[in-house]
Amino acid sequence: MTATQTRTGRPLTSRGQATRDRIVAAAATEIYTRGITATTLEHIKAAAEVSSSQLYHYFEDKDALVLAVIEHQAQAVLAGTEPEHSHLDSLEALRAWRNRLVAGQQQANCGGCPLGTLSGQVSEAMPDAQRELASGFNRWETAIRHGLTAMHQRGELLESADPDRLATATLAAVQGGLILTQITHTTAPLEAALDEMIAHIAALTTTAVDTL
Repeated sequence: MTATQTRTGRPLTSRGQATRDRIVAAAATEIYTRGITATTLEHIKAAAEVSSSQLYHYFEDKDALVLAVIEHQAQAVLAGTEPEHSHLDSLEALRAWRNRLVAGQQQANCGGCPLGTLSGQVSEAMPDAQRELASGFNRWETAIRHGLTAMHQRGELLESADPDRLATATLAAVQGGLILTQITHTTAPLEAALDEMIAHIAALTTTAVDTL
């Protein structure tokens, strides 16, 4: 089912889309606050101000709603650092992206990453949710990889630099920094992780090598 269909596959009207979006947004907030296991459909219905029939019109069960929440959070994470996230093809862009991520955490009272929080709650018994989470993280990593690959192709990174590996390491640094930021209630871990990763990338630029 796509976000433009009911669970029976019928196209959504604009009003129906608005109702579905409200349910997903409410579910995302409840799950982020309470956790997947502790959040019930009753919680979500109350938060979204919808009836059981309305909720089941769009979602077959709680698992289907969790999948929609993961997609919602993945889009929110990527949108939260636009336009920097779409053009990470220079050190300046990477630093601007770093600043936006840190500022976002400061504004969110160091709430961490919604996707990372969900990944710690999704069990092996929820393979569809695991795949959706993996897809969300892959979209994030792909955006980073595209920028680093562009730098590599322009000759701004050393020939020996591996954009794929650097993208994976950058996302790992972001996620580790966000987890510690959420636990310690300070952005210092996120700042340290990103600063060190960007410094590593800077050291792999041809300009840096030329100045040695």
